Amino acid sequence: MTTTLLDLEGLVFLRREAHDRGYTDQQIARLVRSGEWWRVRRGAYVAGDVWGSLGDADRARLRSRAVLKAAHPSTVLTHVSAALEWGAPVWGYSLDEVHTSRPETASGRREAGIVHHRGLLPPDHVTQVNGVRLTTPLRCALELSALGSVEQALVSVNALMHARLVEPGAFSALARELRHWPGTLGVNLVSRLADPRLESAGESRTAYFIWAHHLPRPVPQYEVHDGAGRVLARLDFAWPEHGVFLEFDGMSKYREHRRPGESVEDYLLREKRREELVSQMTGWTGLRLRWADLDRPHELASRIRRVLAQREG
Repeated sequence: MTTTLLDLEGLVFLRREAHDRGYTDQQIARLVRSGEWWRVRRGAYVAGDVWGSLGDADRARLRSRAVLKAAHPSTVLTHVSAALEWGAPVWGYSLDEVHTSRPETASGRREAGIVHHRGLLPPDHVTQVNGVRLTTPLRCALELSALGSVEQALVSVNALMHARLVEPGAFSALARELRHWPGTLGVNLVSRLADPRLESAGESRTAYFIWAHHLPRPVPQYEVHDGAGRVLARLDFAWPEHGVFLEFDGMSKYREHRRPGESVEDYLLREKRREELVSQMTGWTGLRLRWADLDRPHELASRIRRVLAQREG
């Protein structure tokens, strides 16, 4: 699921802009040492209290703005840097470098925290949002699929699709069109596995885990109805033929599904009661996964297989 972004417009200023406002290099250095200003990258600054209030993703977005302010006007953000501006999760990708490209650039290179990517960049692959020029969500999804692992890409691509920023058919078509790009061997697999129904990074990773370990493919966002036909619950994953459901327990659920004033403990208790009600209504067995479970994949796969097999018996 994509996130709502902070407005970072106009926060970054360059050394030459500070000079124009009357600051000397010595004064700039003192302001940085005191923490009143923060050096985002060489020759680019932001107020120190602003920098201190931001998380890693927004700090990366500020670095992107610092790069663009000093770059050629045709420069656009790409890959991870573009994904951040679209509010997509970038699980597993490094935020240390700013990714850019230019329509007229024929070769790629790295320099001082910037990755300049080569490749064709037609006008309809470029847009502007949040005050910066960047690749479209569709192009960005393909770039991420070429840059990272299939699992990493699925977290971002599923979020873009769930937010209806990328249409699955259009992504498949672009993947076929650009199949000769360097590093795109995994793009077709991302296209096959992508699922706009998945609502979080945890769900995307779980779905990939299930595929990678050759487990039966479950139904995402499975609705359970009561006797009157009303929706009783919507389950992250379900194997109706086995009578098993699975819920991913991630922090995004705590943020998005807690009621106003509800504590985490109260939310977890409510979730437990909901699962008990689902089991009572359906007779199904429930499983709950946490992030740490995905770090023990063989143990987790054995656990799921065992529960599915017991239900078959």
